[in-house]
Amino acid sequence: MSEGVSQSELEEARELAADADRVIVKAGTNSLTNAASKLDIEKLDKLVDDIAALRDRGKDVILVSSGAVGAGKGRIVYDGDTVEASQALSTVGQSHLMREYTKSFERYDQKIAQLLLTQHDLENPERFTNVQNTIDTLLEWGIVPIINENDAVATQEIRIGDNDMLSSSLAVGIEVDLLVTLTDVGGVYTGNPKEDETATLIEGVGRNYDEVQAIIDDSSTSEFGGIQTKVQGARDVSEYGIPAIIAKSTEPDVLEKIAAEKAVGTLFIPINGVIND
Repeated sequence: MSEGVSQSELEEARELAADADRVIVKAGTNSLTNAASKLDIEKLDKLVDDIAALRDRGKDVILVSSGAVGAGKGRIVYDGDTVEASQALSTVGQSHLMREYTKSFERYDQKIAQLLLTQHDLENPERFTNVQNTIDTLLEWGIVPIINENDAVATQEIRIGDNDMLSSSLAVGIEVDLLVTLTDVGGVYTGNPKEDETATLIEGVGRNYDEVQAIIDDSSTSEFGGIQTKVQGARDVSEYGIPAIIAKSTEPDVLEKIAAEKAVGTLFIPINGVIND
């Protein structure tokens, strides 16, 4: 399904995505954890492999990574699934998560850096300027910045949208050329693919956004997070002329396919100043 989006618009947006020099890759919790919600090293290594493929093409990559809470769950025994427990688990898991990223990226002789942010850091002009300068410097040094929500001080964010809105705000603020959100679902569908076998992938989102949003509202089963915030984040980015893609994290060579202009996941067409609505 891509009614409201022409084939030429899809092809032009895919070319724009493939030509991106600066890319944000956002990896959700389910893309990094197993069925027991614990950190999955095989999934993490696959993500790093995909990012390394983009780096080999000469692209700057910023990784926005969830998974600290899941990494914490694999380290300690705890009671309850409260916000307070999630905050504490994130502090246990964050160092473990970064240790595994360090080990994985070292396979490519690639250095990484950690930034822990909240939405407030992006909304405060002075603080955001510092964030932007730090990211620019790290990229100039050839280092991959790995950004996560600072869950230890976040409350609303730890429940709503995970890193989805942070990654979209960051994409607009530091003027990246592409936002890729990797999920366990792999795109936007005409229904909930986990419950509806007849649900089909929506290939492109542009003028059909209102229709797509209505589908999301009807098919989503979770009050918080989930596909809603991923779609909202992708739409926000596209309104600033930046293509955004929601794709399946387990798809082989998923980022390489995007760089090769292949059809992957759901593509949000830029609608401000690049590709006309």
